[in-house]
Amino acid sequence: MIKIHQETFGQGKPIVLVHGWAMHTGIWRNFAKALAQHYQVTCIDLPGHGRSEKINPFTLEQMSNALVKAVPYAQCCWMGWSLGATVVLEIAHRFPERVDKLVLLAGNPAFMQSGSWPGMKHKLLDDFAENLQANCQATLFRFLSLQVNGLEDSKSMLRELKQAVSECDAPSPETLQGGLDVLKQADLRPALSGLKQPLAVILGTRDTLVPVAIGQKIQQLNKACELTIIDKAGHVPFLSHQQELIASISRFMETR
Repeated sequence: MIKIHQETFGQGKPIVLVHGWAMHTGIWRNFAKALAQHYQVTCIDLPGHGRSEKINPFTLEQMSNALVKAVPYAQCCWMGWSLGATVVLEIAHRFPERVDKLVLLAGNPAFMQSGSWPGMKHKLLDDFAENLQANCQATLFRFLSLQVNGLEDSKSMLRELKQAVSECDAPSPETLQGGLDVLKQADLRPALSGLKQPLAVILGTRDTLVPVAIGQKIQQLNKACELTIIDKAGHVPFLSHQQELIASISRFMETR
């Protein structure tokens, strides 16, 4: 079994947090500690990210296998952010007995724009993939800036993001490319439609990577979904709107 890095805070009902592309647990440690005033919160590094060992190939199936084996809880709430939302949705689909509740934060079951489905434009993701080969660090910083684009106090949030991310070495180019491939190819709309566990989806009105319009589409696929839209939040509401996000998660945990 590969080594998967975890950090756990607090006591109570267990919630596992799964971060996004190119990130690691440090990205939301402050948020996790605040959430841990109410729950037992475990932050987990994706394979090849932060302090977790690499997997090869870096696929959605391999990622979900590794995380399920690493997490000590028989059943818990899984919360995924961005790419992490894709991973936890896959876990809920393949290992439903391990998932008590599911929270998708700034996530999209089909990340790419297609037809009437809102998502990220293919050219933008293709540019990321191409630029990774030329200058990995510059590409990662560009990705970070997109996450706070258009937000109030975006400069200080970008500094906070860069500081948190630089705590660990960047993932290998192969791992980063694998993550982009997952975002580009994964379509978990059928899994979301058939989901039996309680589902919460939390989006920001100013998210430049996951359009807020996706919320209505998700509700059409899963009518039991609890949708929360945070006004003036972008792709990182755990930095910009921490208390609103914790209130939304707590409401979902206690009422569903």
